[in-house]
Amino acid sequence: MKIKIDSRKVEPGDIFIALKGIEKDGHAYIEDAIEKGASLVVAEYGNYSVPTKIVSNTREYLLQYLKENIYKDIQNLTLIGITGTNGKTTTCYLLYEMLNLLDEKCGYIGTIGFYIQNKISDLNNTTPDILDLYDMLLQCKENGCKYVAMEVSSHALALGRLDTLTFDYAIFTNLTQDHLDFHETMEKYALSKQKLFQKLKPLGKAIVNIDDPYSSYFLLESNQNITYGFSKSDYEISDYKMTDVENIFTLSHKEKGQHFTSKLIGKYNIYNMLAAIIVLKEEGFKELQEYVKNVEAPAGRMDKIEYNENTIIIDYAHTPDAVEKVIRNMKEITKGRIYTIVGCGGNRDKTKRPIMGKIATELSDYVIFTSDNPRWEDPSTILEDITESLTCENYTCIVNRKEAIKKGVQLLSKNDILLLLGKGHENYQIINGKKSYFDDKQIVLEYM
Repeated sequence: MKIKIDSRKVEPGDIFIALKGIEKDGHAYIEDAIEKGASLVVAEYGNYSVPTKIVSNTREYLLQYLKENIYKDIQNLTLIGITGTNGKTTTCYLLYEMLNLLDEKCGYIGTIGFYIQNKISDLNNTTPDILDLYDMLLQCKENGCKYVAMEVSSHALALGRLDTLTFDYAIFTNLTQDHLDFHETMEKYALSKQKLFQKLKPLGKAIVNIDDPYSSYFLLESNQNITYGFSKSDYEISDYKMTDVENIFTLSHKEKGQHFTSKLIGKYNIYNMLAAIIVLKEEGFKELQEYVKNVEAPAGRMDKIEYNENTIIIDYAHTPDAVEKVIRNMKEITKGRIYTIVGCGGNRDKTKRPIMGKIATELSDYVIFTSDNPRWEDPSTILEDITESLTCENYTCIVNRKEAIKKGVQLLSKNDILLLLGKGHENYQIINGKKSYFDDKQIVLEYM
């Protein structure tokens, strides 16, 4: 007998708990769960044809059940939670990779899926709901994992998806504009992410990017705080050099310096790598240079394709800050022109659209604005929002993303860079609410 909160996953004999969400109410799916064989229903109201337990709050009931019956099985896992607008996936995946290379088995839960050594499954959300999280953590424990590196989204924290869990490490990468359709203000956005730092175990450690303007929100007096960055900090980058193939940097800690070389390019990837290194050092690992040198970025993060003396880079950058950082970093290392293909998602924060349009056109030589999961919105309207206040003319709009990619590749001459931004690892487009297969990298390779 298992607990289920998704009626589609119910099997004969399961207990179905009807949770109230923002968009859907589990009570509407109770009959579906019964048809699939649910033997007991936990609800806040109603009469049903199977034994029913009426409670005042089904989510509180679920949390209490998990805490009393399952938490003891996973409490010895070393949980590493990583939150921030950008950098979560890369930092989390680097930790997952390096810990496994160090023969310390680690699971990964985040944007690109659920991994234990290899990919187990895709995930609908960066941070799954609490019951799915418990199931994954149990799988990690049963498969011999000592560590779990987990991306923690602001939505998950605001909606209580991590309630009952406590962490050994909480990492803050950065905070820039995104998700204001949900959080309304940057302060509310920061306070949502701050909740992760209130979930540390008694000996847990908070690792905070001191260079970020919002860092004070995450340096709580009750925590053991560790700072990192290019400014004066516990773990400080004292020197660095970027090329088109690697990052070289010096890390200073307790008046000692260590030199590192990484395949990941761009200054922001020094931050990501540094956060991962700190966790490993705090865990007692010392000689890490070879591990840092050998690990790769996760799928769809600065994914490079060489083409006729040009470079095509596929990246997930989909916020104003991420787009700006990618383009600025490429400007530092390219000998030719920079072409950028980018769009904005539908039914999401509309305020960032003109900001991204301005950033892309001001920093790139030429921009193609195109569709990026328009969902239920008219993609042409999204492109109008992006371009409405632009005063320059170094851009065009091509609604069809495949045609936009072809056009971008055609523009390349010699030593140019084409930045294909927004989707990264995603292998789909959502148009008129319908999800269809679409892979930026595959389109590029087919065209080549």
